Amino acid sequence: MFTVVETPAFQALIAKIWTEDERLDFIGWIAENPLAGDVIPGADGARKVRWAAQGRGKRGGVRVVYFNVLEDGCIVLIAAYAKNVVETLPPKAIRKVKRNEASER
Repeated sequence: MFTVVETPAFQALIAKIWTEDERLDFIGWIAENPLAGDVIPGADGARKVRWAAQGRGKRGGVRVVYFNVLEDGCIVLIAAYAKNVVETLPPKAIRKVKRNEASER
């Protein structure tokens, strides 16, 4: 099992979307499935996973953007958004967040 790190940006975004139980369920699941989701083209290996929001299914659910530092045993959650609010995040923005997080580690 991997250690899951939540960036401050992720924490602020997800607090508006999920309950604490939903957040903990996802963290437990992603710790066991670090290669879930799709690699985002042009985003330095960041991945996006779709997660069903309570009562909305995957299509109306949440997208979580993260990257793996598997050699350190770590998964870093960097962004989350509701599909009905944002269609996608630009790879350039994801790369910027990833670089900022890497410089803080």
